[in-house]
Amino acid sequence: MIPKMIRRLTAALALACGTICTVPHAQAADVMQAVQVHGQTIRFIEAGHGPDLVLVHGLGSNARFDWGKVIPELARHYHVLAMDQLGFGQSAKPMIAYGVQTWVDMLDGFLKARHVTHFTLAGESLGGWIAGLYAVEAENNPAMLRPEKLVLTDAAGHRSLFSKGTPPFSHALSIEGTRTGLGTLFHNHALITDAVVENAFETRLAEGTQYTQDSLLHNINDPATFLDEQMTRITIPTLVVWGQDDQIVPLADGQDFAARIPGAKLAVIPACGHGPAIEQPQQYLQAVGPFLAAPHG
Repeated sequence: MIPKMIRRLTAALALACGTICTVPHAQAADVMQAVQVHGQTIRFIEAGHGPDLVLVHGLGSNARFDWGKVIPELARHYHVLAMDQLGFGQSAKPMIAYGVQTWVDMLDGFLKARHVTHFTLAGESLGGWIAGLYAVEAENNPAMLRPEKLVLTDAAGHRSLFSKGTPPFSHALSIEGTRTGLGTLFHNHALITDAVVENAFETRLAEGTQYTQDSLLHNINDPATFLDEQMTRITIPTLVVWGQDDQIVPLADGQDFAARIPGAKLAVIPACGHGPAIEQPQQYLQAVGPFLAAPHG
């Protein structure tokens, strides 16, 4: 049997992203840009001016859902780049074997295609896993662009979240399944209105990311991609941000990231589930703002 954690991860994240249709995101770049990365069309939000800040979304989601509430404020101080990852959102969805390394390589290609050199890298959930693994690999690979800072938000990447050698568990898409997934994602269940559930269901149908999700779960046990033993290799300034009431990736994982990444700091957002930038955007900005603004080096 697949552990409850992987069921929660797939149910909540893969079914939840449609709430973007009902949550106002102020001036968060309505028209997405496009760039070719390794022959694939990658769509992305670009906003603001200043130092480059690259945002990586989570499983079954997209850039606008994970980051839309905080992009307008971040764009006041930073040049924000937030892509829909390969297989998700409005980006290309080739029928390939997806794995965490796939997205690390695509992130590297995206940065080079956009001529990014000096940047802060931030990832949420699966995006945090991707960002963390990217930072690990960039430490010793001169062909990769090394981030100057790293923000991990409710990041996956611990082996304990997933079982070994078991086939993936996949929830059939349904309205009630979407409601259940949103209930796991958010601490504040008042956010889960009938309209939000319907929009989430319709967005999930339209985006067609089920294959990507299922493919990832078939390949998720690649030992080279787990961060447990590798996170100590991250030497750049790192902030770990976590929802105190995360039901998907436990706070203990965030505490472990902060304890094992040299010099990392932990910020815990109260009354918050798996997506602080979605559920508590002002508290999230208050947590990351000073870290982003602080001199590095």
